[in-house]
Amino acid sequence: MTAGAGVVHSEMPSRRFQQEGGTIHGFQIWVNLPRSDKMIPPRYQEVPAASIPRVEREGVVGRVVAGEAYGVQGAVETRTPIAYVHLTVEPGAPIRWPVPAGWNAMAYGISGAGRFGPDGTEAGEGQLVVFDDAAGDLVVAVPDDAARPLDALVLAGQPIREPLFRYGPFVMNTKAEIVEAIEDYQAGRLGRIER
Repeated sequence: MTAGAGVVHSEMPSRRFQQEGGTIHGFQIWVNLPRSDKMIPPRYQEVPAASIPRVEREGVVGRVVAGEAYGVQGAVETRTPIAYVHLTVEPGAPIRWPVPAGWNAMAYGISGAGRFGPDGTEAGEGQLVVFDDAAGDLVVAVPDDAARPLDALVLAGQPIREPLFRYGPFVMNTKAEIVEAIEDYQAGRLGRIER
């Protein structure tokens, strides 16, 4: 979803899931927009899991949600240059993922554990690894004797390098813009998605 000029939304599980229960996990990733795009018309993209392209290498599966990995373009279109890949790395398998020069990168452990970066920083479930200088290859490896594969979200993006001010769900560049956004919300002036 590109919020742009504003969309009121709520992520709720399906009615069936609410009634029958079960296990579910999800991630909400917010990608900032440059000042010039903050008030563009909102947009929503529905992308079923089956439509997310996969990259497979020996012992590694990458689901390319957005951006590009190994020549495969992700299913989600973004306004800001990013890459968002769900990696599954089997024990003994390393991966080297090229990151464009000047981009920031990080990895979040969903399950399992692995080693990240040239120094082999160990991290696992619920831990975030931020790469200081992501230029070149981003390295992820799982030891041969690991009990299970590593599942991780790998995120990279071109920094916007603009001031950031946020309050609740509002993300703007200044406090004055936040106040204006709240007033727009209270007055019902948020954008609508055209069908």
